[in-house]
Amino acid sequence: MPPSTPASVRVLVCDELDPIAIEELHSRGIEPLIRTGMTEDELIEALPGVHALLVRSATKITSRVLEAAKDLELIGRAGVGVDNVDVPVATSRGVVVMNTPTGNTVTTAELAISLICSLARHVPAGHRKAREGVWSKKGLMGMEITGKTLGVIGLGRIGAEVAKRGQGLCMNVIAHDPYLSATGAASPVTGVELMDLKEVLKQADVITLHVPLHDSTRNLIGAEQIAMMKPGARIINTARGGLIDESAMIKALDSGHLAGAALDVLAEEPPSKEHPLVQRDDVIVTPHLGASSKEAQVNVAIQIAQQTATFFLDGVAENAINLPAMMTAERRALGPWSRLAKAMGRFLAQRTKEPISKIEFSTLGSAQDLPQEHLERALLAGVLQQSLDRGVNLVNAPLLASERGIRMLRGESGDAGKFDGLLRARVSCKGGSESHMVGGTVFGEMLRFVRVDGADVDLDPSGPMLITRHHDRPGVVGVIGTTLGAAHINIRRVELGPGGKPGEGLSSAFLSLYDRPPMEILKAVSDLDPVVSAQLVELG
Repeated sequence: MPPSTPASVRVLVCDELDPIAIEELHSRGIEPLIRTGMTEDELIEALPGVHALLVRSATKITSRVLEAAKDLELIGRAGVGVDNVDVPVATSRGVVVMNTPTGNTVTTAELAISLICSLARHVPAGHRKAREGVWSKKGLMGMEITGKTLGVIGLGRIGAEVAKRGQGLCMNVIAHDPYLSATGAASPVTGVELMDLKEVLKQADVITLHVPLHDSTRNLIGAEQIAMMKPGARIINTARGGLIDESAMIKALDSGHLAGAALDVLAEEPPSKEHPLVQRDDVIVTPHLGASSKEAQVNVAIQIAQQTATFFLDGVAENAINLPAMMTAERRALGPWSRLAKAMGRFLAQRTKEPISKIEFSTLGSAQDLPQEHLERALLAGVLQQSLDRGVNLVNAPLLASERGIRMLRGESGDAGKFDGLLRARVSCKGGSESHMVGGTVFGEMLRFVRVDGADVDLDPSGPMLITRHHDRPGVVGVIGTTLGAAHINIRRVELGPGGKPGEGLSSAFLSLYDRPPMEILKAVSDLDPVVSAQLVELG
């Protein structure tokens, strides 16, 4: 994702964004096109030449839209959820999908607390009675939340804020988080004990959900889990519809096992007027208000504008959901190493005559501290770009490699020898018919290949490079240079090394060239009597 000139970037704003976001893009030299409320057909007609789509929740980025978006590089969602974007198709087409996960954290946490309090004291039901002219407390006996146990499922950004506010209301807060449990990490909120899900369900008077929706969390709260909850417990969901088995919840409400539920999200939105949950006095339903505050809308709009500008002008994808996450410090350090990995991939792909079936990749020395997955993606992108006419980048490289049966194996880490850090990659073809290795390092911003197969070298991985295997005798490199010189092909640098098995009497030469030699000159070099093979590699 190379940096772009601001004037060359075309951004289409598809949903209403706070004007401050448009001002932010203007300040970075990007002039966005604003077209809101488009149908799918109208959006498709507007796509030619568009590099980025900025959306909220109204616009649906479907597979049909993505198939038509030939120039698209980025989809920016001003908000957390990306349910309106076909992320798998975007990923397969190399389109980065990013969201703004922190912009509505406080707003959603405050809504969850509001629903807890409202549900505990029957506020909506009491309001409805008053409006209907019924001034009666009958059926509205509430529950104090002071001293009660709040069970937070999902202790990420929003869950952690809910937990802190629960503590401020003098609640006993416990939590379950699958990710924290799997990694053995400590609770991010002081005084909040992490527990098994079953224990949280058994102990909590109020359960609040703050996890994403995917296959492993769909119907996370079903009949079995509800049966574990205390009689009279209440459940809050401001995260995603589909986390709760709504049929099981209705049965538990009917039986009185659950005292109530407050839901900002439903499995199907919008619900019909006859939806059973909407009609109940013991259930509060709000129309997905989690991010609906002035402050949150300003925050997410500014964030997506800033992230869009940073993506195109600096080549950094912040909060990309289909790229590995990185800290800011990691991004700064990674740049040259990522370029090196990609150059290594291009080099190795051109060295092999047969399709690559396996790649072994190692990070050594200080390079072990770099994000391994990002480097692997860069290496794969370099390999695949040599054989595919479709766009290949860090987003879709793993998927495209998998489709082609290329296995990526992580080699052993260790010392980098005389270098501070080192990347090493070996590719093998099916059946072991061919194998090539390259090792590289970085000096500041300068990239270097330092080992190719069995040769220690010092190569600048840029421009055309002629690699020969030839008989190890005096004058051979001179003959090669003369042949190139006769065609006015100037040599930048020459590196020599072993070219074959011990005893074969062969050597190798790596000639970095200023210009790409024509095919007839390559053939002339190959036909030289001492030359066994000659191969041109282009490194950009």
